[in-house]
Amino acid sequence: MFGSNTPEPPRVTAERPGGPLIVTEDERLLDDLLRLCAAAGSEPEVVFTAPPRASSWDSAPLVLVGAEATERVRGAARRKGVLLIGRDLDDSEVWRRALDIGADHVLLLPDAETWLVDRIADIAEGVGQPALTIGVVGGRGGAGASTLACALAVTAARAGRRTMLVDGDPLGGGLDILVGAERTGGLRWPDLADSRGRVNSGALEESLPRLESLSVLSWDRGDSVLIPAQAMRSVLGAARRRGGVVVVDLPRRVDEAVAETLAQIDVGLLVVPAELRAVAAATRVAAAVSMVLKDLRVVARGPFAAGLDDRETARLVGLPLAGELPLESRAVDALSGGGPPGSSGRGPLARFCTAFLAQALAGGGSVPV
Repeated sequence: MFGSNTPEPPRVTAERPGGPLIVTEDERLLDDLLRLCAAAGSEPEVVFTAPPRASSWDSAPLVLVGAEATERVRGAARRKGVLLIGRDLDDSEVWRRALDIGADHVLLLPDAETWLVDRIADIAEGVGQPALTIGVVGGRGGAGASTLACALAVTAARAGRRTMLVDGDPLGGGLDILVGAERTGGLRWPDLADSRGRVNSGALEESLPRLESLSVLSWDRGDSVLIPAQAMRSVLGAARRRGGVVVVDLPRRVDEAVAETLAQIDVGLLVVPAELRAVAAATRVAAAVSMVLKDLRVVARGPFAAGLDDRETARLVGLPLAGELPLESRAVDALSGGGPPGSSGRGPLARFCTAFLAQALAGGGSVPV
């Protein structure tokens, strides 16, 4: 894929898990729990005024036990994922009952409804390990941040990882053009600007322009240049729940929407050309971004002059060094028709992306300094 003759590894699709098991003797509580399951897109198994079968108890991804029904499950095997559901804040016995059945949490409705819907929806979507989320920002205009963001996403996709490339800069010209997906059908940011609350991660992935394993969320050619903070929180949260790798191309300013983005990023890369003016500009960008994102690294971009190598560039900016990107003539060829950045799998850009992703994925999102 992406100009490579290497066969793409098969995509593995996890089997959709079943819904939660509800054990209750309270018709009103049952109605509420069924409503919350429907809101989460999940179909539960219900056991009303009876003990659950051992097979149902053991296999259910989540068990919701009414506070009035704990006697029905007292002899059941201890397991994770049992939630005790009550209503009465003054019921001092609810905590003892939770201890008796080995419940993980006690939830009191209606206050805990939002938390419970999210938990049920996680089960319905088959949510596992959240995506490694990487933010890329330029130390100055033309630093090559978009190129690096695309190359990281392309490299992850070439390795068979579920990957999403998110264009967080409405004034950047459109990452879909950079990867060659400008004519590919699918939703763009203006279509998602009204997103609120929880966005289904599978539906999001299926709705975006795709290039094999790579999904791209970019801008259309319209006049809209605003990502509401709530939309960014909802959409990026859905992307992360889908797992794999998410790469976000960031603008150099930090507004409310960008702050929401930075709050969900595991590691940030600040691309800094090895020039004194670029270092000065990058220092200001780093100060703003670091107020929200604590793990920000410098990627020093060549050519390097005497006395200003990669380590000195990072030292002057005041951040750890993630690595260097020497001048690469092949990048120009890739952009002019040879494929998206990083698609050849060769050269300094591809080598940096491969090494960085290997470190980050091995560390579960924690990249050694």
